[in-house]
Amino acid sequence: QVQLVESGGGLAQPGGSLRLSCAASGLAFSTYYMSWYRQAPGKERELVATIATLGGSTNYADSAKGRFTISRDNAKNTVYLQMNSLKPEDTAVYYCNARRTYPSRGDYWGQGTQVTVSS
Repeated sequence: QVQLVESGGGLAQPGGSLRLSCAASGLAFSTYYMSWYRQAPGKERELVATIATLGGSTNYADSAKGRFTISRDNAKNTVYLQMNSLKPEDTAVYYCNARRTYPSRGDYWGQGTQVTVSS
């Protein structure tokens, strides 16, 4: 059974930092692209960042560029999202996603972790 378990969310002040982690089990982690999404109240879920299987390629939403860093440790089956210079508009539930199309399709989600940025 595939499980993605996020942690590291919480309350941060504007300008502060948080580091999210997503521990994966039950899948061949190194074969999956890993992403972080977020969903703010009343808004659609949006892609924040993606990292390729070996970590050599990353992509970020414009809102995350220069402030967030996605990374992965395939030995630990874990993906991270380092969030710096946090803004109130970063407040959302952050979700971890694992996706691949080869050698078989897979698309899995974590349960989400709340991030609140407020003074």
